[in-house]
Amino acid sequence: MLAIVAALGALLGAVALPCAPAQAQTTAALPFPPPVQERVSVLNARLGLHPDKTRLVLELTDSVPFTVSVHGSPYRVVVDLPDVSWPGGNTVMAGKGVVARYRFEGRDGGASRLVVETDGPARVVESYLIPSRDGFKPRFVLDIARTTPAQFAASAPVAATTSTASVSREAARPPAKRDPIVPVAAALPPPVPPRAAPVPEKPMVVVDPGHGGIDPGAVGVGGVYEKDITLAMARELKRQLEGSGRYRVRLTRDKDVFIRLRDRVAIAREANADLFLSLHADSIGSANMRGLSIYTLSDRASDREAEMLAAKENRADALAGMDLSSENDLVASILIDLAQRDTMNHSKRFANMALEHLGREVKLIPNKPHRQAGFAVLTAPDMPSALVEMGYLSSPQDVSLLSKSAHREKLGRGMVRTIDAYFKWLTGAQKS
Repeated sequence: MLAIVAALGALLGAVALPCAPAQAQTTAALPFPPPVQERVSVLNARLGLHPDKTRLVLELTDSVPFTVSVHGSPYRVVVDLPDVSWPGGNTVMAGKGVVARYRFEGRDGGASRLVVETDGPARVVESYLIPSRDGFKPRFVLDIARTTPAQFAASAPVAATTSTASVSREAARPPAKRDPIVPVAAALPPPVPPRAAPVPEKPMVVVDPGHGGIDPGAVGVGGVYEKDITLAMARELKRQLEGSGRYRVRLTRDKDVFIRLRDRVAIAREANADLFLSLHADSIGSANMRGLSIYTLSDRASDREAEMLAAKENRADALAGMDLSSENDLVASILIDLAQRDTMNHSKRFANMALEHLGREVKLIPNKPHRQAGFAVLTAPDMPSALVEMGYLSSPQDVSLLSKSAHREKLGRGMVRTIDAYFKWLTGAQKS
């Protein structure tokens, strides 16, 4: 996650307020039975990554009471609800951040349960309900953060926070300020002795082998397919990066399958990638043109992407860790633009470093090896991205080199040195 996005997220936070409890009313006996209330439904669910927590938001047709509890063996957070309808909610849904996966269950006696499995010991930071207002439906918000096994064990085995009041549409009125959130733990755990600072998580590098499956990409001299060259190089780069012990690595594909361009970006964002590299090998009409080049996103394509992301229907997932759906047009556009410009600057910095290090190992194209274009895989606004054209498959010499494991190993070493230099620079920039 980029530093600027984290800072903006911490500054703005979640501006929504939880609901106020319904006021008790006394009425005379009614001559007719009250109308049957419609069953509350879940309209949408989404996960957002924040610098210090993972947020799960459920959009509802009406407000409901809830109870939240934390469990171990396995680690999970359970939200008990009344009888709620969630079409398709019984499917296990993939998580992100501290959330490994989550699912919805119907319960006996007209009750429902949301089970959020975590990837380790976790605690509930907050849980609250936002009433319907400003054109938005009611929303249940659950913020979960990682904790240590010792802190988890020191707290109550099952700790819960409960909202007992269901707020009707008529009674929902945002209070002047948020009522204090009931702590998740029934009592504060005893002080934990000072522990060594946690080891920072290794950077996540997502490598994207271009094309695949029904899309062979360029067809080179001798009938070689671009999709095969890119996959072989991606596997070699993954091997070297993981072998260094300094990085976590994920491939968008590790076999000959077709993946849509936007899905490749989505895979990287779901992995919370710190760097996204797409590998390609172009082909043109000339056999004399050869060498490596690297692309980053052009300003024009960036402007189009920012305009699309600023649309209201896209804001919930526009920036990792920030839900901009409740922000006005001006604020949302400014935040997206700032994050995107910062990302583009990081991408350009990486590209320049790549040409410096790779130029010592392989031939670069003679004219402007750093180029800018509107490739769809480069459009993430919050993830530094670069597309590496490793050579031209229309060149017999480049085809011969890219087909050899020794050349791919040498190219991989240059990329690892580039990635090392980039994250060394990034660490220094974040400390300054």
